[in-house]
Amino acid sequence: MSEPVIFMMGKFEARFPTDRMYARNHMWAQRHASGYRFGFSAYAVRLLQDVYFLDWSIDAGTVLREKQEIGSIESSKAESALYAPMAGRLVEFNEELLADPSTINVDNYGRGWLFALDGPGDELLSPDAYLLHLQAAWKIAERTIKGQFNE
Repeated sequence: MSEPVIFMMGKFEARFPTDRMYARNHMWAQRHASGYRFGFSAYAVRLLQDVYFLDWSIDAGTVLREKQEIGSIESSKAESALYAPMAGRLVEFNEELLADPSTINVDNYGRGWLFALDGPGDELLSPDAYLLHLQAAWKIAERTIKGQFNE
């Protein structure tokens, strides 16, 4: 595998493998069957920190539109809805994560994958395009993080 690209989140390194694509909602996408397998990027895992609850509000086989709500996640830092990173048919969930979502914290680019979607993935970003997207997203996240400490 080639060298990952690195994005600095303050003093923390977020590493992004270059063997996959990325979604604007901070998920990675790796070719799988006739679509992609998705998981959280290092950026998302760093912001969420310790993930301890994951729930899906749809079933496998559902045809999704991009940005459709598909579930929720809870971590030590946030409770958040989860949205489809692209349009397509949901093929499967990583059932292992429902029993123990902490795998996301330790192996987000491997066993911590979330689900698989069939579809073309035209809306996905290359690693370099994702880094550009992160630069804009980080400015907003950094202000939010600093605001939480100043309240």
